[in-house]
Amino acid sequence: MSEFPEKNWKRRKLENLLKSYGKHGRLIGRRGVAGSARTKDNVSSVEELVLSQEEQPQTHRSISSYARFPEKSASKSFVLRIVHDDLSLKCVKKRRAQELTQSNRAVRLQRAKNLLQMFPDDKVDFTWFTDKKVFTVSSPRNPQNDHLYVPAGTKKKQVAAERLLRTRTTFSRSVMVSVGVSKLGLTDLIFVDPGVKVNGSYYRDVLLSQKLLPVMREMSGEFCIFQRDSAPAHRARDTVRFMEQTTPAFISPGAGSRCTLLA
Repeated sequence: MSEFPEKNWKRRKLENLLKSYGKHGRLIGRRGVAGSARTKDNVSSVEELVLSQEEQPQTHRSISSYARFPEKSASKSFVLRIVHDDLSLKCVKKRRAQELTQSNRAVRLQRAKNLLQMFPDDKVDFTWFTDKKVFTVSSPRNPQNDHLYVPAGTKKKQVAAERLLRTRTTFSRSVMVSVGVSKLGLTDLIFVDPGVKVNGSYYRDVLLSQKLLPVMREMSGEFCIFQRDSAPAHRARDTVRFMEQTTPAFISPGAGSRCTLLA
């Protein structure tokens, strides 16, 4: 205390620090973390906790949970410094994807090679892709602003019940839209009639025969390639039979593959 008077240290505080050092072999700060807590043991503990989730799906932990590893009482910033500075790691967010078996991968790879052999680069412009999307028809609203004003002195039980309820329908109104896209352009937006289920019959008789195929043939000329996904309506037996009868060449759907046809 006499050697560093500018520190304004108190005797009791110094005694507590010396007592802590004698007990733990290190100085314990206010948060319970040593002033130099990024020791080899702590780095190893954080590394084990961070990387232990690598091969265990659905067991992700946040940095906050890492900070609560046993007997350390570490802060979030302490763990982040170890992850970034000592371990040289960064967090990468995973994307959702379909899980494929080895058989699926082999089939898709073989089909991709076959398609590349059948359709060279100069045929890319004539390749059409189609898909459907359901849009929910509902106006945005902020429930925080949905208030009801009544005269002062009015009790809540005196207000009609229907005025106090914010109701919603069981099923939101929606609209299904289909479209075909290629390098040559795109078809008009095709709106599916409300209440109609897009099964194999509707897909063949309406979407394909009346809407999609005529427009694609008109824009592409004598040659076009039509690629679809493996939705149930696309790979139905009658749909496959229809495409085999109405197109010069057809690649039937297979496990883990996409339906591709030459129209």
